[in-house]
Amino acid sequence: MARRKHRATPPSAAAEKSDNRRHLSMERSAYFARREAAKVLKLVLQGDAKRQSVGSIKTLVYGPSVRNKRGTFALICQTLKYLLIIQDLLKTADVLNSKWKKQDELVYIVTYDILFGQVSSSAVGDAEKFLMRRKEALQAALARLLVKKKVKSVEELIALYDIPDISNPRYVRVNTLKMDVETAVLELQKQFKVQKDDLVPDLLVLPPGSDLHDHHLIKNGNVFMQGKASSMVAAALAPKPEWEVLDACSAPGNKTVHLAALMREKGKVIACELNEERVKRLKETIRLSGASNIKVVHGDFLDLNPEDPPYSKVRAILLDPSCSGSGTASARLDHLLPSSAPGQAADFTSTERLNKLAAFQRKALAHALSFPDVERVVYSTCSVNQVENEDVVKSVLPLAASNGFQLETPFPEWHRRGLPVVEGAECLLRTDPKEDKEGFFIALFVRRSSGNQSEKPNADGHTHSASTAKRSYVGAHLNLFKMFAHAHLRRRNCSHCDCC
Repeated sequence: MARRKHRATPPSAAAEKSDNRRHLSMERSAYFARREAAKVLKLVLQGDAKRQSVGSIKTLVYGPSVRNKRGTFALICQTLKYLLIIQDLLKTADVLNSKWKKQDELVYIVTYDILFGQVSSSAVGDAEKFLMRRKEALQAALARLLVKKKVKSVEELIALYDIPDISNPRYVRVNTLKMDVETAVLELQKQFKVQKDDLVPDLLVLPPGSDLHDHHLIKNGNVFMQGKASSMVAAALAPKPEWEVLDACSAPGNKTVHLAALMREKGKVIACELNEERVKRLKETIRLSGASNIKVVHGDFLDLNPEDPPYSKVRAILLDPSCSGSGTASARLDHLLPSSAPGQAADFTSTERLNKLAAFQRKALAHALSFPDVERVVYSTCSVNQVENEDVVKSVLPLAASNGFQLETPFPEWHRRGLPVVEGAECLLRTDPKEDKEGFFIALFVRRSSGNQSEKPNADGHTHSASTAKRSYVGAHLNLFKMFAHAHLRRRNCSHCDCC
């Protein structure tokens, strides 16, 4: 019997088949990226509308639940950049039915990709197919908008919205619980130009645009992406290894694990966080860091009794409370959000909101200063507003002095100090959003030596810097203060980014 010859597939057909498979794979990848981006965009827009964001764009995108981080981040940023235009076009073209009007974020993402991105006629997904059939109507609406705005191109149209280009150095803090600084430098130098920071010993500086989100050192917790000013906070507290330290408002946890590293994983760090979702993020950060001396307390810092045994021996407190976030707005990409569009009032300039935040901040700082064995308290914000910074410090100075505390100067070599509106302003530390790329405020309170206090040993042999009568007075003062501001901790308004 004659053997049937195998007929080879023509080279051109094989290449076409391979291209088709590659194209289908890319379309499926894009399909999932749009869905991931839509989920994050929904959180971003809901938080922006309520001024109660659960996290910055970067924080949400680079969380563990998002797989295609780079593609999702780019898609969200670009969609936000075009968002006002997209909303105008969808309204003008009137192409949405009741079903798709309930899936705004996915519609925004897909519309961007159809008009300005890379969606093809063979795109997979119901939303893609629905909007592709209406592409001509959307393009016609875009043409009418160009005429209405008296511009000739989409680039000129975008320019009307004045979206700034933010280019900041990339800072990474070496997690010395897992890796020494020199080893981290050698490893990172394989891909990037690396410099050591001149102020924080375990901080490294990389060029703007350095993308480390998929780098193995980030994934395994050997280094953390954290801004310079944020890294200065725990360093300013300078806790000793054997101490018990309290991080009052911990999540997302970068400062918490920095404390553990500074303490060489000795002693104990108590990490307090009220928001349940942020507790999950905090625990993930701790797991990634490898720290074993951190205890997470899911609760309200203001409800902690300084006299209770779990907290009566705390020696240092890091207080980084809810704030307006005005100093890190550019790092969080807030300029892309609808609330930052022309004609919209910037939320962090709202006098009413700032006063509410300051009321909570004053109460939280007063509470921190009431712990009997505490020797050092750092108060920090990522705000540039005087009302949240110098004014808060000024308001607690009499209480601080009555408890034996005085202001001391963190990082004496740092050139930018507090506004001259409070006694001791030269001890306060500020960073500037433009000059230093982020705006932070740090105040360090240190209890005076025991020789200046009337001390009496208690039953267990410990001596406290303030008398029992004085602490009772302070406790009464705090209870009265608590009546006015307790609700503000329960509504954490700060949009912490990964630099915090």
